[in-house]
Amino acid sequence: MPSLIDIRRRIRSVKNTQQITRAMKMVSAAKLRRAQDRVIAARPYASLLRKVLSNLAVAVEADDEASANPLLARRPANRILLLLFTSDKGLAGAFNANIIKAAQKFMDEHRGAELEIETIGRKGRDFFRKRAAKITGEHIGILGSPRFQDAAAIARKAVDRFRSGELDAVFVLNNEFKSVVAQRLAVERLLPVEIRPEADVTEYIFEQPPNQMFGSLLPRYIEIEVYRAMLETAAAEHAARMMAMEAATSNASDMINKLTLYMNRVRQAAITKEIIEVVSGAAALE
Repeated sequence: MPSLIDIRRRIRSVKNTQQITRAMKMVSAAKLRRAQDRVIAARPYASLLRKVLSNLAVAVEADDEASANPLLARRPANRILLLLFTSDKGLAGAFNANIIKAAQKFMDEHRGAELEIETIGRKGRDFFRKRAAKITGEHIGILGSPRFQDAAAIARKAVDRFRSGELDAVFVLNNEFKSVVAQRLAVERLLPVEIRPEADVTEYIFEQPPNQMFGSLLPRYIEIEVYRAMLETAAAEHAARMMAMEAATSNASDMINKLTLYMNRVRQAAITKEIIEVVSGAAALE
């Protein structure tokens, strides 16, 4: 049976850990608010850009030059690039584990292709580096404060490699932020670009040829999608960490209560033992 000193020391250790988890929860909650605002602000722009591209695709569908755009070229997916978004830090529950598990499933589904991984985030980089995966790029520390310049650089590199024929397809794997308690794993094909027709087509009056506008908007669309994936991942990470730290704080409270109850029982047993010894000694002297 542990002594009272050992139990008190353990209670003090759990209380110190609880203070850390509570502080981390508050920090994640503050960061989540800003990240959530950025995600909500970025979604309408990305949605409207997709709608504009869809309407432009209808306007230029008879133009052979526009339909021959290299970003729309469909080839057998023999060389694939996966843009993998994970966090730089842990203590976020199953956030990184779920993404890595989905990445391994993606690799199994495309085992016959030459698969490359470009990691955005330390956790994904460390995991696949240890398993000798083909990592063609790594970006550490950019998800803490996502910038469009970083996303544009990643997108331009993928676009250039796709245009030159080095790659046949580019996919994005990340966690999309739905709510504080829910995130959704999303695997989407980035290249070749797939233009989905809109139900209601808007007719535009063009100042420049539609095919030129269509060709200039496609790379911008890729950049926006990568930037949106960065924002979604950052918000989902803060939400997952906040929930994980809240659960850890609650578990610490339960452990403190159990240890306190156990300490009281040990102390009561020690007091009872001392009383019995005193009474037994007094009875022996009579």
